[in-house]
Amino acid sequence: MNKSLKLAVLLLFTSSITLMAQNNLREIWPGKVPGETKAKAAAVFNPESADGVTRITEVTNPGYVKIVPTVASNNQAVVVCPGGGYSILSWIKEGTDIGEWLAGQGFTAYVLQYRVPGKKEGALQDAQRMIRLVRADKFDKVGIMGFSAGASLSERASTRFTEKLYDAVDKADSLSCRPDFTLLIYPAYMDEGANKTLTPELTVTSDTPPAFIFQTADDPYGNSALVIAGALRNKKVPVELHFLPEGGHGYGLRKDIRAGIEWPKLAEQWLKNHK
Repeated sequence: MNKSLKLAVLLLFTSSITLMAQNNLREIWPGKVPGETKAKAAAVFNPESADGVTRITEVTNPGYVKIVPTVASNNQAVVVCPGGGYSILSWIKEGTDIGEWLAGQGFTAYVLQYRVPGKKEGALQDAQRMIRLVRADKFDKVGIMGFSAGASLSERASTRFTEKLYDAVDKADSLSCRPDFTLLIYPAYMDEGANKTLTPELTVTSDTPPAFIFQTADDPYGNSALVIAGALRNKKVPVELHFLPEGGHGYGLRKDIRAGIEWPKLAEQWLKNHK
């Protein structure tokens, strides 16, 4: 296949993904998005993806895609936060693919399209609102799961749930935005305190939800997993940490990397143990 044909196929594929994503997307803010300076618009997808990763480069109208169980439902839900350094969203690899994996275990997945780029506080508002909307659907438990920056967002939601970050929109906002459990896969940005200690905004208490953490030693953000696991342990919050020697960062569910094979098996068992 020549270069021009490859590009045409890639553009067609990306256009199809964009169309499907927007057709299935449900917005989380019915009116004005709190703190957002731009008008609501469709998410911007990057059409040039030589590594096969579908990236969303701008979100001004946060939303979600709901993926229902493909086996018997366990009446639990998970909010999925894709990674991307708070600059982009790795929408399929760390988003919808993960939602489908969860659906295969009986969970209802809500893949969150939170605000980017460079909108950390907006992203946390989006996560809080998403958890409340899911809780309004009356699940037995509502968890949160993230990858890289999405793991950072997940833990921020898991430690800052007592903070009121936006004015109530509807009845859903009277509900708790505390996740019942948290999964952090190759987490980042959790050791931004002095001398690589816990990031100051992550105030861990005995009320912080139990967590599953997976990381590898050769990941440049590897220390984040150790720091947050230690903070949870110190407060006697149930935490399970897995630390493999190799795998790097950003592997998602890839089958050609041991880390991409191992974490789903370990996470699946942990989820079964925390029903």
